[in-house]
Amino acid sequence: MPKRAAPLSLVDLTADAPCCPPLTRQRVPAGTAATLAPAFKALGDPIRLQLMSMIASAEGGEICVCDLTPAFDLTGPTISHHLRTLREAGLVDAERRGTWVYYRARPAVLRQLAALLTVEPTAGR
Repeated sequence: MPKRAAPLSLVDLTADAPCCPPLTRQRVPAGTAATLAPAFKALGDPIRLQLMSMIASAEGGEICVCDLTPAFDLTGPTISHHLRTLREAGLVDAERRGTWVYYRARPAVLRQLAALLTVEPTAGR
């Protein structure tokens, strides 16, 4: 039986406050790095990055797998694998409706990842 990763869990995924200070301001603690790494790793694949973009920018906040699959020259099982990776990394939620699955981005997680990568202007640069 394959080992499944636990969904990304930070202090409060619904909060608008970032999980931690930006990389440029403070060292990322080991525990935080271990929690965030699966999400960054999931986004490190070009297909998953494109899927994440399509899901996050979908009109109405969600998109059917039936609309994602035709956008790629890949088999359905391969797309499903990539979507499962995004889901297991905590980046998206999925809901089955009949024979189709609909995906929604988890904006709070994306905000936390973005906050970590924020580069604030400094004097003299």
